[in-house]
Order: sequence, then C-alpha cells, then structure tokens
Amino acid sequence: MDVVDAAGHPMHFPPEHPLVVRVRALCLAYPEAVEAISHGRCTFRAGKRQFALVGVRDAGAVLFIPDGSERFALVERDDVFVPPYEGAYGWLALRVEADSGDWSLLSELLDTSYRQVALQRQLRALDARDEGAITGPA
Repeated sequence: MDVVDAAGHPMHFPPEHPLVVRVRALCLAYPEAVEAISHGRCTFRAGKRQFALVGVRDAGAVLFIPDGSERFALVERDDVFVPPYEGAYGWLALRVEADSGDWSLLSELLDTSYRQVALQRQLRALDARDEGAITGPA
C-alpha cells in the first residue's frame, strides 16, 4: 500500500527518506524554520512561506527560490531545472541524491531561498547567528 499524507496525496518522498533527512538537517537550522507535509511532499517554511520542498514526482530534487540575479546561470546547469507547477512562481529544482550530489551548492541555494521569504526578525536572528559564528565567542 502506498503511503499518503493527511489529505490523501501519495508521499513520493516520505519523512524518513534519506534525501528528506539530509535536507531537513539543513533547513531546520534556520531561525523558526518548520517542516510541514503538503501535497505529498515534505516542505520547509520560514513563517508561513515555503522556502524548500523535497521531490518532484519521483525525482530526487530539492526545490528552492533562487535570487533573481542568479536564475539564468542556474538554469544553464545540467542538474537544475524548472519544476512543474512551482516553476511558474519562480522556483527552480536541483537534482541531488541523499548520498551524493553538490551539497555545498544546495546549502547556498537553501540559504538564498530562506532569505527570500523569511520575516525581518528571522533574518536578524540569522544574521546575528552568522555574525557570532564568524567572530566566535567573546
């Protein structure tokens, strides 16, 4: 029997999938980030707005909101594509596997995506955390 979410959508990448587990570790490190199941996928939100989704149908990919100035360069990559539905709203997707792939690039893309939708207080908390990491303890 297929696993479905609360609304009856088939879960293509359930919460325990290795790709979700790895993306979760990156996304939930952001201030006030939460995980929610929506339309059969694990999504990650800053406040009420999504900044990452795992999976496009059965493809191992992570969806993100790119910086407008980087969009053209990103779509030129072989591992980036415009996902169905979300692509019409500016989202892109990076093909990645749980045990391989360019996780440093994904980390940067998720950071940009979070910053696109986060509330000002979340951005202040993120910047304060990043500043503390750069300067170290007093």
